[in-house]
Amino acid sequence: MQPALEHIDRPQDISWRYHARRAPRFGAQWHFHPEIELTLITEGSGTRIVGDSVENYQAGDLTLIGSELPHSYASAPGHDEHAAIVIHFRRDFLGSEFLRRPEFTTLHDLVDAASRGLNLTAGPALAAALHDLATGPAAERTLGFVRLLARLAEAPGLRTLTTTATKRPVSAAGRDRADAVHAYLAEAHTGPVELAGAAAVAHLTPSAFSRFFRRTFGRTFTDYLTELRIATACRLLGESDLAISDIAIRSGYQNLANFNRRFRALKGVSPREYRRMLAVRSEPGARPG
Repeated sequence: MQPALEHIDRPQDISWRYHARRAPRFGAQWHFHPEIELTLITEGSGTRIVGDSVENYQAGDLTLIGSELPHSYASAPGHDEHAAIVIHFRRDFLGSEFLRRPEFTTLHDLVDAASRGLNLTAGPALAAALHDLATGPAAERTLGFVRLLARLAEAPGLRTLTTTATKRPVSAAGRDRADAVHAYLAEAHTGPVELAGAAAVAHLTPSAFSRFFRRTFGRTFTDYLTELRIATACRLLGESDLAISDIAIRSGYQNLANFNRRFRALKGVSPREYRRMLAVRSEPGARPG
């Protein structure tokens, strides 16, 4: 099992890291790192988990994740490839006084707000600016990155993801357990999942596991499992024409009434109404949001 702490290698010629990531799928490793992370999804879809936020992602999803904020991207099946642009940088990547300068007040506030995760759907101009950072002289790329952060700080639609500034588990054992449980649930949540089985993955008794889970993930095991399943259902409602009953089963619910009840409790509408809303938003001329 890979450790939850991810080590980010920085290039020698520049003070931040740009990485164009492409893979058959993105794994579901629950991890953190001291660097702030900016990720733009360019191909594929799946589930994005940041702190206590569980949401779907698709192409155009742009997320700024603060230092040591646990997160994960788990790809959904059905795409040949998944791709993203990922940038890592330290708060002081241009010096300890950089964000204290008066002209960079908005950047200072942006980095502070990233401790709870920030997200928006990137328009073509913002996405193009990210792509442009891949090449060129290091100085020009860095100036372009600062300009991009300034644009992001003023971007409409920027929203906070987590309810609290969730931090990583403090112990190595806690990090390993969190990583193992997260990976297990990412794969198993669409089938029968019992508390005892998840506790066994973490090598804890069910009662100890329940306490560990709430402390680490910020909610109960049942609530987290429900959020994963409903996120899967939302993706299937948007990407397929499967019957609602089939989507319920593929999301981990054998009982349609229970599925409808859980879905409405989280989303405020029924699965059928949710699908109708997605269809309206995809019509030509529809406003995003």
